[in-house]
Amino acid sequence: MDQKEIIRIEGLTKRFSGKNGDVVALEGIDLSINQGEIFGIIGLSGAGKSTLVRCMNLLERPTEGRVFVDGQELSALTEKQLRQARRGIGMIFQQFNLLMQSTAIENICFPLLLSGVNRREAEKRALELLEIVGLSDRRNAYPAQLSGGQKQRIAIAGVLAMRPQCIVLDEATAMLDPIGRSEVISTIERLNRDEGITVVLITHHMNEAEHADRVIVMNEGRVAMDGAPREVFAQVEKLKSIGLTVPDTVELLYELRGAGCDLPLTAITVDECADAIARCFGKSAKEDN
Repeated sequence: MDQKEIIRIEGLTKRFSGKNGDVVALEGIDLSINQGEIFGIIGLSGAGKSTLVRCMNLLERPTEGRVFVDGQELSALTEKQLRQARRGIGMIFQQFNLLMQSTAIENICFPLLLSGVNRREAEKRALELLEIVGLSDRRNAYPAQLSGGQKQRIAIAGVLAMRPQCIVLDEATAMLDPIGRSEVISTIERLNRDEGITVVLITHHMNEAEHADRVIVMNEGRVAMDGAPREVFAQVEKLKSIGLTVPDTVELLYELRGAGCDLPLTAITVDECADAIARCFGKSAKEDN
């Protein structure tokens, strides 16, 4: 059965006016994101990644092209309708955007109370979300008492409070240490798997992009590559020509291939990489004997 399309972008171009003329941030973008996908976006700084996701809910108005969310063309909506449609796409940024004088549960309740939900129902929903993001035991902690990864998970819970169909993480792990990044990515994977949340993940950490179902590579405002992570990351030389790295496992396989080992660049997980190397060297040992 065909997957339901949740976001469709047609002919998207975005220009910004500058002192020396227009700057083209995006040009001729066509893409779709299906419900339930983890959709990764990678690229150098200035490649157009953040502008692209801000155009997805018209935080930035495209110069040309159309954006559809759940079948609705956003540019055709009134401001009131657009505000309602935007609730379907939750945005999570590098900054945690938490109220520092409020506890974790109060931060999650805040958007619900603003939308008119009564406090009892808001607290019930917040407790459910704390369970989902694995922080039930930190409900009464203030942001200053939380690690970076925990703060971002509370921020995610606050966005989920409004029951979006899709969440967009714009370099949401960029300021976190490896443990914090792992916590956030594990939470996102669990939300996608257990809750069916569609995820758009902008990241410059290639090891995070491995977790996506599909990855696009942005370069100079265009989609330069598009495919499953193992297909995209196997094109090491093309990625390096753009200025990007590849996951550590793929880099290791690539270097060993350069030394004469017959190894597949599609073995992107640690286990796959280890198995491929073991098979290669096991085969070489047998041939030597």
